[in-house]
Amino acid sequence: MSFFGKLKERLFKSSAKLGAGIDALVAGPEAADAPPAPPAAQAEPAEGGRGLFARLTGRGAAEPRRLLDDAMLEELEEVLIGADIGVETSARIAANIAAARFGTRVGAAEIRGALAAEIARILAPVARPLPILPRKPQVVLVVGVNGSGKTTTIGKLASQLRTAGKSVVIAAGDTFRAAAVDQLKIWGERAGVPVLTAPEGSDPASLAFDALARAQAEGADILLVDTAGRLQNRADLMEELAKIVRVLRKRDTEAPHATLLVLDASTGQNALQQVEIFRRIADVSGLVMTKLDGTAKGGVLVALADRHGLPIHAIGVGEQIDDLQPFEPEDFARALVGAAD
Repeated sequence: MSFFGKLKERLFKSSAKLGAGIDALVAGPEAADAPPAPPAAQAEPAEGGRGLFARLTGRGAAEPRRLLDDAMLEELEEVLIGADIGVETSARIAANIAAARFGTRVGAAEIRGALAAEIARILAPVARPLPILPRKPQVVLVVGVNGSGKTTTIGKLASQLRTAGKSVVIAAGDTFRAAAVDQLKIWGERAGVPVLTAPEGSDPASLAFDALARAQAEGADILLVDTAGRLQNRADLMEELAKIVRVLRKRDTEAPHATLLVLDASTGQNALQQVEIFRRIADVSGLVMTKLDGTAKGGVLVALADRHGLPIHAIGVGEQIDDLQPFEPEDFARALVGAAD
């Protein structure tokens, strides 16, 4: 199955929620006022009971249409807000759709197509793969709250980079969670990538320093540094990340060269707050969105792009290595709204 096919299949919760809202919107009270079909269309041909077009397409009646007026526009905004696209972004999308269609009758397919186009337009500027720099090693600091899929994302990235011919070193810097370290070890074994660890509770900055020293000595292309994600005490986390950066810069004055924030799509609008927090704590340069396959809140990615404008490097829709892929805005937009291929 292509990644778009998988994306569309696994974004079903989000697209079903949004699609049901669009269908209910079009079939609203205004639909009852639609003019009756002309007699020719109502007539039942004796042969087959339906016209040629209906028999070929399987459609026995015209698609319901509704007048796009102020009432429908307000309902459309509510549908988008309910899909976690956010208040401001939803209002802007609805206004853009209405600009060319206000006062006309529209159907669900037309609304879906227009929504997909608007969402893709918002997402296009932020769809950028993780840049691979010519310098060695390129240090990538990975941040995010515990449970966001951060550790798995690092493992998948390492494996994909290794397959692409890059030499990779991983620093298991979340030294307070043995499970995270064990998970990275498994990924490292799968990918043939060394994973540097330290005893539980050790100083993450010291581990990062040692990992960079090893990556430099071995001429590695990329160093991926995992970090803790405990937001209960933001001051401690801020100091810990700041210390990691200070120590890394003792060996490379420009490190880290990228800071990725991993977000769990199922958190919905809370993802916006996480971006704000981590942008204050760390110099976040790009986003990875995980767990889009298990939530009806995939629309939050649109709100993130519209509000923050940070590059979205990749999205995840499952546990397999190829379930983490570069972000394609048009594919995502069509999958999100349930539009046809």
